[in-house]
This record gives sequence, structure tokens and C-alpha cells, in this order.
Amino acid sequence: MKLHNRVFLLLGGTGGIGQALISPLQAGGARVIVASRQSQNAAVPAGVEVVALDLAAADLDQQLDQLSRAHPEIDGVIHCAGQNRFAAVDRLTVEAIDDQLTVNLRSAMLVGRHFAPRFAASGRGALVFVGSTFGSIGFPGYTAYCASKFGLRGFSEALRRELADTAVQVLYVAPRATATAMNPEAVNQLNKALGNKTDSPQQVAAEIIRAMVRGERRRFLGWPEKLFVVINGILPKLVDKAMLKQLPVIRRFLDTGVTS
Repeated sequence: MKLHNRVFLLLGGTGGIGQALISPLQAGGARVIVASRQSQNAAVPAGVEVVALDLAAADLDQQLDQLSRAHPEIDGVIHCAGQNRFAAVDRLTVEAIDDQLTVNLRSAMLVGRHFAPRFAASGRGALVFVGSTFGSIGFPGYTAYCASKFGLRGFSEALRRELADTAVQVLYVAPRATATAMNPEAVNQLNKALGNKTDSPQQVAAEIIRAMVRGERRRFLGWPEKLFVVINGILPKLVDKAMLKQLPVIRRFLDTGVTS
């Protein structure tokens, strides 16, 4: 897929990976429209338009209808908005669970539901969903986040197969740990203690762009994380044993009480 003369709606474009995507998209010749719940306060580079969109809203489907009427030129959507909470399951509030399922999964499903038929009818379009390694490997302290990202991976896979006889590209990209403001300090310290490598948002953005340009269907980032994804799929007991050894360290950071 060429980026030149494309118009991308970028969800989650005001920080982290989304913000890092703006420059390479523009460099490739694409026009970028960033959606933000507080559009009037969003800081974006020159040449980027900001539109109002609340991914957690009950009427998100209606907001998407309005957005499409205002911007019929959109022919690509990149969904990299997300929320997480690092906490033991018994310390997760109902609100925290709902927030993660709503933003990470429900909003992506409604975006796909809205744009897929429109792109298929036009014979052109791309739907890019940014997931996580934790969408393939359940990790202690991220029960709700993993549930939402497992769901996102399943949704994007099913949608891609549903649109296989159309010109619509459906891409799922799964980064490993990424240095964004979404991570609390407890998670940063946990990654150091476990020796987990962390990528910059710019590194992840470059991989997403590369996968888009190559017309890929899925991309898992990081080594050995992508190997663990395969092992977890065929020999999950091996990953169970490895994580059992890590559990005392994980519990130490879970017990700090720092969840956001």
C-alpha cells in the first residue's frame, strides 16, 4: 500500500505510538486527521487536522457517521488508542475493566463496523489495529488488558478474513513493551527487573509503517517476544512454567499499589 495521497484517520494520535506515526505518514505523502476527545486542546504538528471523537462514548457509532459525512475522503484508519491498568484482578475496579474493554476493543469493533463496508464499496481502504504481545500471551497484572487485546486480535483476524475478497487491507500489529506515558513507574521498574526490552514509540511507528507499505496482514514486534507468542500457542505449559518463576518479582511490583 502506498501512503502518497492517502487520508488517514489516526485514533490515539495525541501521544505515544500514535503521535510518533504522524511524521512518517506525512513524509510518505499522506494527509493525517487526528481524532481526539478534546479536539480544541490537542497539540499536533502543522498540516494535521484535528476532529472531535470520543472512543468511550455510548454514541460512538453516531459520531463516526458524522465524521464520515464531514470527511468522505478518509481512506484509511489507524487505531492505536488504548488504556491499561497494572493491577491484580481483585484490585481492578469495575470502572477500570469497563474503560479498557470500551476503548481497546469496543471502539475498534465499531470503527471496523463503520469503515469496512465503505472501504469495500470504494475498492480502496486500510484498517490498521495496534494490539500488543499481551494480545497473545496472558501476563499477570494485566488480566483486563490482555482480555481486551486478545479480543482485538481475534476481531482483526476475523475481519480480515471477512474482507478477503475485497481490496481492503486489514493489518494487526502487536508491539512489545513500549516507552509511553501510559505505563506507570511500577511497570517501568518491573520491565527492568525482568530484563524486558522496551522499544521507543518511534521504533514501533516505523514498524507499523513498514508493515502497511508491504501490505502485511499481521506483524509481531520484538525478539524473543515473537518467539514466545509462537511457543505460547503450541506449548503453553512452557510459558506457564517460565512465568511461575517470574511471579514473585511480578507480585512485588503489583503490591506497590501503583496502578496508574
